[in-house]
Amino acid sequence: MTSSVQIPAQTSTRRVSGAYALIDSIKRHGVKHIFGYPGGAILPIYDELYRAEAEGGISHILVRHEQGASHAADGYARATGQVGVCFATSGPGATNLVTGIATAAMDSIPMVVVTGQVPSAAIGSDAFQETDIFGITLPIVKHSYVVRDPEHMSRIVAEAFYIARTGRPGPVLIDVPKDVGLMEFDYQPVDPGDVKLPGYKPTTKGHFRQITNVVELLQAARKPLLYVGGGAITAGAHEELLALAERFQIPVTTTLMGKGAFDEHHPLSVGMLGMHGTAYANFAVSECDLLMAVGARFDDRVTGKLDEFAARAKVIHIDIDPAEVGKNRIPDVPIVGDVRLVLKDLLRYLAEQAQPISTQQTRPWLDRIQTWRQDHPLTVPTYADVLSPQEVIVELGHQAPQAFYTTDVGQHQMWAAQFLKNGPRRWVSSAGLGTMGYGLPAAMGVQAALPGQTVICISGDASFQMNPQELGTLAQYGLKVKTVIINNGWQGMVRQWQEAFFGERYSSSNMELGMPDFTLLAQAYGVKGMVVKTQAELRAGVAEMLAYDGPVLMDARVRKDENCYPMIAPGKSNAHMLGLSKPGVAP
Repeated sequence: MTSSVQIPAQTSTRRVSGAYALIDSIKRHGVKHIFGYPGGAILPIYDELYRAEAEGGISHILVRHEQGASHAADGYARATGQVGVCFATSGPGATNLVTGIATAAMDSIPMVVVTGQVPSAAIGSDAFQETDIFGITLPIVKHSYVVRDPEHMSRIVAEAFYIARTGRPGPVLIDVPKDVGLMEFDYQPVDPGDVKLPGYKPTTKGHFRQITNVVELLQAARKPLLYVGGGAITAGAHEELLALAERFQIPVTTTLMGKGAFDEHHPLSVGMLGMHGTAYANFAVSECDLLMAVGARFDDRVTGKLDEFAARAKVIHIDIDPAEVGKNRIPDVPIVGDVRLVLKDLLRYLAEQAQPISTQQTRPWLDRIQTWRQDHPLTVPTYADVLSPQEVIVELGHQAPQAFYTTDVGQHQMWAAQFLKNGPRRWVSSAGLGTMGYGLPAAMGVQAALPGQTVICISGDASFQMNPQELGTLAQYGLKVKTVIINNGWQGMVRQWQEAFFGERYSSSNMELGMPDFTLLAQAYGVKGMVVKTQAELRAGVAEMLAYDGPVLMDARVRKDENCYPMIAPGKSNAHMLGLSKPGVAP
C-alpha cells in the first residue's frame, strides 16, 4: 500500500528514539490502555512505556499470556468502538497473538498490534526468538508494516490507526526491530488528521439510483425481512434501523455479530437466525419475499444450505466491503457504503416522497410470524434436582439486564445469544473464528475501558480452561469482571454433535477427569469463588456476585446432557430444524 502524509510545519525538532516516537504517536490517538507482555526484543518500547505511564494519561495492563492481550484489545474495541492496542515481543510472544489477530480479522474488529522483532541485521538469520510475524499474519490482518527506519514510525502509526478503523475495520500489525526502537532521530510527529492514503478510499456513500431501487422493492414487498449483521454495530446504525423497520413494519433478525443492533424487546424483533437461531427467525427467512441484508455477510452458520436460503426472496445487500457483496449470494440490489449513511440517505429519500407508505401491507406476514413464535418459542427447561444451563443465563439477564456480556464459544454462547437481550455494543463474542478462551480476556478489555460498568463473562468449563491464568490480571488491576462457568463437565457443543451425528461416540470430549476446583483456583489468584447447584442458590448467588466489589468466579453446576436447540443440521435448510417443540412448518 502506497502512502503520502502531510507533515505539519514545525519550527524545531528534537532527537528521540524510535520507541519514544511509537509511544508518543499512540498517545496522540487517544489510547488510554495497552494490553501486553514484555520480552527481550520489545524492551526498548517498554522502557519508553514506563516513562509514559509515570507521566500519566496511558496505562499498560500486564496479561498472563499474549493471547489474553489480543483478546483484551479486541474486547476493548468491541465495547467502545475505539481501536484496541496490544503489545508482544518477538518469536513466541508474537505467535501467541495469532489466534487473537485472526479472531479480530474474522469479526472486523479494529486493532493495532505492535510486536518486537530481533535487530534488523539479524532478520533472516534464525536469531534467538526470531519469527517472520509479518509473513505469518499476512492472511489475517488488514495491513501490516515492518519499521525499517525510526523516522517512519509516527507516519506508520497514524496510518495503522486510520486503516484499522475506517472502511471495514480490522487488525493492523506493526513489527519493530529492536535496533529501530533504540535508534535516535530528529522527530516530527504526524497527527491523526494528517494521514493521506491515495490508494485507500473506502466507499461510504451509497449509489442514489440503487437507493431508489430499494424503496421500490420495499413498497412492493408483502413478506420483507431485515437481516442485520455486525456491520450495523460498527456503523452505529441503530436509530436508522429502528426508523426503517417501523416505517415499513419489517420484522428484524440479527446474526450473532449483529446482536444489539436492534432492540430485541421490540415487537418487530425475531431474534437471532441461523444454526441455533430462533425457529421463527429461520422460518421467516425461508418464506420472506424480500431479504434486506444490512452489514451481514451470508455466513454459512446463518444460511445453512445456501441455495435454499431465502430462496423465494429478492435480495438487497448493503455493506461497506465490496468483496462481501455478491460473494455468497448475488443480490438484486447491491449497495456498497457505510450502513448508517446508506440508511440515512434511504430515510431522507422516503421523507421527500409525497406518496404515503402503507404500514398495513405486512400485517398478515407479522401475524404469521407471531403464530410461529407461539408454536415454537424458546423454552427454559426446569428440573427438580439440577439447574438447566438456560436457567442460569435467564437469571443473569434478569438481574443484570444492562451489563456488558462477553462469552466463550460453545453451547453456553448459543444459549446466551438466544436468551440475553443486549443493547448496542453490550454483546462481545467471538463469532467468525469461534475462539475458545476468548471470554475472560475480552471481559478484561471491556472492564478496563468501562470501569463503572457491570461486565459479565459467560464461559464453559472447557472454554474457561483455555485462558484461566487471566484471573491473575483481574486480581492485579482490580478489574471487577464477574465470570460465570456453565459447568456440565463436557466440551458441550462437541458432545452434542457426537450424540447427534457420530453415533454417540464421545471421543475426547469429556472434561471431568482433571477438572480443577474452580472456586479454589479463583481463590488461589485472589478472586472470590462461588458454587451454585440449585435454583435457590442461583438467585441468591447471582445477587451476591453482582453486589461484590471485585472480580468473582461462579461455578454453576448444570445438567450434563442438555442440548442446545433449535439446531439446523449440516447441509439442511433453515426451515428444517432439530429440537422444535412441534414439527416444523416448511414453506
